[in-house]
Amino acid sequence: MDEVGSKSFILTSITGLAIGVVLAMQSRGTLIRFGAEAVLPNMLALSVVKEIGPVFTSLVLAGRLGAGIGAEIGSMRVTEQIDALEVAALKPFHFLVITRVLACIIMFPILTLWTDTIALTGGYMESYLASGMDYRIFIATAFESLRFSDILVDTLKTGFFGFIVGIVSCYLGFTVRGGTREVGQAAMRAVVGSSLLILLSDVIIVRISMLLFGDAGS
Repeated sequence: MDEVGSKSFILTSITGLAIGVVLAMQSRGTLIRFGAEAVLPNMLALSVVKEIGPVFTSLVLAGRLGAGIGAEIGSMRVTEQIDALEVAALKPFHFLVITRVLACIIMFPILTLWTDTIALTGGYMESYLASGMDYRIFIATAFESLRFSDILVDTLKTGFFGFIVGIVSCYLGFTVRGGTREVGQAAMRAVVGSSLLILLSDVIIVRISMLLFGDAGS
């Protein structure tokens, strides 16, 4: 959990800040043109919490953790460390896979909440510098249309994304055969495979959540 979570705080903080500031800057001009600048905090909160924050955080973590886990376990496979664990009557699956997968499942939602918070803070900073918006107005407007079910479902779905990253990376690391070249390829495939599965599963999860809870606009 320390490797997955604590050591990813800086990366997710920068990601969240960039998301909030850029989204606010890009949206402001369009909203001003239609006379709807006042809804910027609302739009920012819905966009960040429901989709951009969870997906961006998961993809960034997939890039960092997928390569690391795949390369680490792959190196243990080609250097016969996993075989040594089996000889010592230690189950490699329990010792190497379950711990990493559980850490990803637990820490992905926590890091997502952190990223969402930093993104909204960045959006407020941009709004304050651009138009002098008061923080009380920003907070009241931002959470006007955001429901608890939106926050809960769209944050907890990243736990499933964490499961995908952990299980795909561990599987590709475990099945490495050859040498260092194959370890590098396994790390690359772990990142690509995890990212694709995150995007595909997000479509399914969002559709199911809309059927169960409706959308924020309703």
